[in-house]
Amino acid sequence: MELPFNAYGVDPYGVSKWHLRIVFEAMSFFYRQYFRVRCHGIENVPARGRAMLVGNHSGGVAVDGAMIVTSCFLEMEPPRLAQGMAEKFINAMPVASTWTSRCGQFPGLPEHAVRLLEEDRLLMVFPEGARGTAKLYPHRYDLVDFGTGFMRLALKTRSPIVPFGFLGGGAAIPTVANLYGLGRLLGVPYVPVTPYLLPLPLPVPLEIHYGEPMVFEGTGNEDDVVIQGYVEQVKSRIAGIIEQRRHERWEGR
Repeated sequence: MELPFNAYGVDPYGVSKWHLRIVFEAMSFFYRQYFRVRCHGIENVPARGRAMLVGNHSGGVAVDGAMIVTSCFLEMEPPRLAQGMAEKFINAMPVASTWTSRCGQFPGLPEHAVRLLEEDRLLMVFPEGARGTAKLYPHRYDLVDFGTGFMRLALKTRSPIVPFGFLGGGAAIPTVANLYGLGRLLGVPYVPVTPYLLPLPLPVPLEIHYGEPMVFEGTGNEDDVVIQGYVEQVKSRIAGIIEQRRHERWEGR
């Protein structure tokens, strides 16, 4: 992995080689044996240089994010670390906060994202936010509204966008309801409920499909209507990937 680790195995952001080794050993089991992830189009992810991986959220918890990060580590040569903008509530959890930051997953603050991209890192973004993982099972393939911040960020940093579709998350954690009140008590957006009550992922096959990079011209200061138009292009590309692959999955049964 081409990161500027120092003699202690830590990069300038505090990403730890030791923590990465422990996490990816565990994630490799889930990626290869438990979920049997099939990854397509990894060649569309740049081997070096800045880029943004932008895709759909699905499943009651962020299994998709973990598998996207793992795919870039296991499927690329040399491996790349996809760094995500973690939900802010994770910072309030002592153990989770330490491990996520040591593995390169930082709070979703614009200044963090700009700095990472300007230093030619690989950034993972889910424009649906927590509303994406909150989708119930019947709507697992739907896309909710995308935020526009990722597009302004891509334009400002001159970063290509690699759209991806993640399939199977809604089946791995088939959410039938979300307990928002309990979530507030626990300091999280919501608590997903499955037919078997607990939001534990089932060992169903997952798929990741990376599309060709999309490049947009601008400075990030364009009018909202222009930015929204660009966002809709990315959303449409992701929706197209999902629609095509879900039918191929069905026909392949």
